[in-house]
Amino acid sequence: MTYEMKKEFQIFAAKIRIGVIEGTYNAKAGHPGGSLSVADLLSYLYNAEMNCSVEDPKDPNRDRLVLSKGHAAPALYSALANKGYFPVEDLKTLRHIDSYLQGHPNMNTVPGIDMSTGSLGQGISAACGMAKAAKCMGKDNIRVYTVLGDGEIEEGQVWEAMMFASQYNLNNLCVIIDSNGLQIDGLCSDVMSAEPIDEKVKAFGFDYIVIDGNDFDDIEKAFDEFHKSEKPFAVIMKTVKGKGVSYMENAVDWHGKAPNKDEYETAMAELNKKLAELEAE
Repeated sequence: MTYEMKKEFQIFAAKIRIGVIEGTYNAKAGHPGGSLSVADLLSYLYNAEMNCSVEDPKDPNRDRLVLSKGHAAPALYSALANKGYFPVEDLKTLRHIDSYLQGHPNMNTVPGIDMSTGSLGQGISAACGMAKAAKCMGKDNIRVYTVLGDGEIEEGQVWEAMMFASQYNLNNLCVIIDSNGLQIDGLCSDVMSAEPIDEKVKAFGFDYIVIDGNDFDDIEKAFDEFHKSEKPFAVIMKTVKGKGVSYMENAVDWHGKAPNKDEYETAMAELNKKLAELEAE
């Protein structure tokens, strides 16, 4: 990865994070913590990894992304808006009555969304179906990516889907687990630990890699390994919940609440300062 490429990814991730705070503040609701933790991943997916285009968002040969942890919709909306799928200004309408940007992704109203999600544990099953369908049509070049939370993988349906992926050798499927260690009720290790995640995905027939999910070199390495694999692939990302906003980082309270005016101003000052520094380099 060149210096210029990494800077491009970092700038885009900073813009995603700004959109997350803008959206949740104006909604007076939402899930900033787990949205901020996946901003770097989404930056890489939309700028380097996925075959998709704002000019032809319904291209049947495009790669698909299923945000199984659908409550992180503010990050996905921000990524799509900053790619040009719809106006960035519309992020301020998040969760408003009559807005097309509701609290969880809706493929019927939002350009660029490949699957409606929200009920945790179900998105990965939809992703498996997409990957299997691509193979049935002889289109192994279509890759399907799905993003889950480490709290979400406490759901049994997740592991049923992984059995399906292994049984049908869905080597065009990449399951990305955002392992930030926190869920709505506290530490994942206290609520219902899914560890050891790496040994479990391996036992279910996946190749896998464990990375720092907030580091672009590691993210690039992960997808390089996915491309080489002949099995379904899992990326276990160790991330910081609330990444980029000092008072939100590793704070479980920010799983599902919006910043007030003072908190919003603090967050935006930090994020805009980071963006300005990146753009000045």
